[in-house]
Amino acid sequence: MRELGFLSFVPNHAGPAGAAAALEDGLRLFETAERLGYGTGWVRGRHFEPFLTSPMTFFAAAAQRTSTIGFGTAVLGMRYEDPVRLAEDASTVDLLSGGRVQLGISTGIAGYGPILDPVFGAVDRSFRDEAEARAARLLEVLDGEPLGTAGKGYESIPAGADLTLQPLSPALRGRVWWGGGSMGTAVRTAEKGLLLHCSTLNTEDTGEPFAVAQAAQIAAYRQRFDELHPDRSPKVAVGRIVVPLLDDHDRQVHEEFLTGYASGMDDDGRPLAGPPFRFSKVVAGEPAAIVDALRADPAVRATDELVITLPANGDTAAHERILTVIAEQVAPHLRD
Repeated sequence: MRELGFLSFVPNHAGPAGAAAALEDGLRLFETAERLGYGTGWVRGRHFEPFLTSPMTFFAAAAQRTSTIGFGTAVLGMRYEDPVRLAEDASTVDLLSGGRVQLGISTGIAGYGPILDPVFGAVDRSFRDEAEARAARLLEVLDGEPLGTAGKGYESIPAGADLTLQPLSPALRGRVWWGGGSMGTAVRTAEKGLLLHCSTLNTEDTGEPFAVAQAAQIAAYRQRFDELHPDRSPKVAVGRIVVPLLDDHDRQVHEEFLTGYASGMDDDGRPLAGPPFRFSKVVAGEPAAIVDALRADPAVRATDELVITLPANGDTAAHERILTVIAEQVAPHLRD
């Protein structure tokens, strides 16, 4: 492991009246993480849930209160994103922050289509084809390719001029990640020349233990990337839910989450109900035990960045304690 990151849902547990405070808590968490030496703060992109729903707006505020930490999306489902508008927002924040945006995208989860399609608008293509088309368009926009012409003239743009992304942050294109979850996705990510972000979810069940299957995906990604892009370096981030339990207070704070997470799946991380996914187990306990577990994890050993995925519940104090204990008592032993 060369880098340490974290992932927060930026949860709002207090309803509409608590929304502003929840966002402020999220900004303070980024400030704390930067002081602790975390390289990137990642967030989910969730629609209509009591979590962060507008990452780039949030990052613009965070950029004014931090100076070094990166801002990552893990990940934005492209089926419900406008690629041109996303590129405009991401490029603007990247320039405001001095090049700190890590833009993570994926197709999204097709099972949500019946719920979200009526809200965002139905399309003729399949869920996957539409998402892939929008992702490809996003990359074209970030590359600065012409998107159209000004015709006889458009506002301040002279006649016949190309329409291209404004403002353009040229280096952002090299910091686009794809959310992995299967062997096929890992290989396709390498073929696209994108960085690979592996979470706590595998979207296929190969029969192998979760981390073993994920390590195989990483190996396939690196091999294919090196074959097709020998002049560039592949990069991988791996997420793990890590919950240090140093005393009775820690155990009390996280008991509901740990019990609820484990109750929804069998001992191998298979959901008791739902699609054939696999989930990683929570790494919980004393710091020394956490170090041993992460050192034994083949996917963690193969990654460039370990992303500490914070529980979706819990308050800011609990999340700050997790980040602090990991930064001070766990991460130093993973860099040996």
